Amino acid sequence: MIKFINANIYRNSEATEILVKDGVIQQMGTDLPSADEEIDLKDRLIVPPYVDSHLHLDYVYTGGGADAKNASGTLFEGIARWHDVKKTQSFADAKQRMLKGIQEEVSKGVQYIRTHIDVCDPDLTGLKAMLELREELKDNVTIQIVAFPQEGMYAYKGAVELMEEALKMGADCVGGIPHFEWAYEFGQDSVRKTVELALKYDKLIDVHCDETDDPQSRHVQLLNALVMIEDIGARSTASHTCSFGSADDAYAFRMMGLFEQSGMNFIALPTENAYLQGRQDTYPKRRGLTRVKEFWENGINISFGQDSINDPWYPAGNGNMMNILDNGIHLSQTMSLPQLDVCLDFITFNGAKTLNIEDQYGIEVGKAANFLVLNADTPFEAVRQRADVLASVRNGKYLFKKPEPSYEIELDVFRATK
Repeated sequence: MIKFINANIYRNSEATEILVKDGVIQQMGTDLPSADEEIDLKDRLIVPPYVDSHLHLDYVYTGGGADAKNASGTLFEGIARWHDVKKTQSFADAKQRMLKGIQEEVSKGVQYIRTHIDVCDPDLTGLKAMLELREELKDNVTIQIVAFPQEGMYAYKGAVELMEEALKMGADCVGGIPHFEWAYEFGQDSVRKTVELALKYDKLIDVHCDETDDPQSRHVQLLNALVMIEDIGARSTASHTCSFGSADDAYAFRMMGLFEQSGMNFIALPTENAYLQGRQDTYPKRRGLTRVKEFWENGINISFGQDSINDPWYPAGNGNMMNILDNGIHLSQTMSLPQLDVCLDFITFNGAKTLNIEDQYGIEVGKAANFLVLNADTPFEAVRQRADVLASVRNGKYLFKKPEPSYEIELDVFRATK
């Protein structure tokens, strides 16, 4: 039995202690019974592990090669570059890069990842590597896999069959990229096929939907309607939806009501889309983000994701979800004082809801003792200071723990330096 004491628990102002047995939270409160081991959390903020709800693990660290050069900085050139890069991908190479990417994310507090894996590959190399890693790491990192047709469900010959094969092999979600199909009608067909496959194989849905500045790209409308008809909105997600950020208010007003009815989830990718979008704009340049603030204020679930780590679409990225949150709340102007107290939801609870793992996620009695210790004592200070993760606990044990931050030489702004 382990007792964690002196904790400031996010969303729980009543409890300061957590009692854990066999990796599961037994009790929460104050003055709990003694335990074999007692760990003092020193009034630090304790939050559930970060959730990266949208990442491409098969692409990580491929951005440095000559074939990966994206001169225009656009989504579409990124796809063209990846088409060449993936021809050189082997199983061993893919698995090694994926593992490195997961380690980088976990080292920054992520314990839950939804990764899109490109299935436009007759050998399904990336998928096989990802399935193997998911099994090997399942005790310490929860990974969901999206079968994702990066080059189009219809633009890439045989993609539908490869999607079905991926779902049979164990992918958790059906993906799509309707705005990349060669005609709007094919995009609509791909949305219909996505829903059809999800129902056939009892899978979740996560579609790259309208990742363009074109305000007339409105595949999200059909996706929302179809999942509402089938009553699977809560199991479905529209990622990116950048065009919705450029749509006129009358259309957006109508859609907001329908999104509320369906319960569909949304994911915004703040750093990635701020970098990729607005490339055809002169000035003013659009921010590339969907209507995060409006979704949030209307009770529509929306989370943030990293999307890329050094790949043909985005040269940077390191799995630091606090950095993603920082960018996201700035770009979406969600930084009132009350919002700063709860915006950690974008990278914690909202992501868990998107992944449909709420039954296992959160710091509650009966759930696995999975949490982070942040170098801050309140949610506001954590966000303001972009607080570091001092420790990541999984099943009651440390995945990592850092030493207390300290100076080798104490700061003294009056010290004589000249």
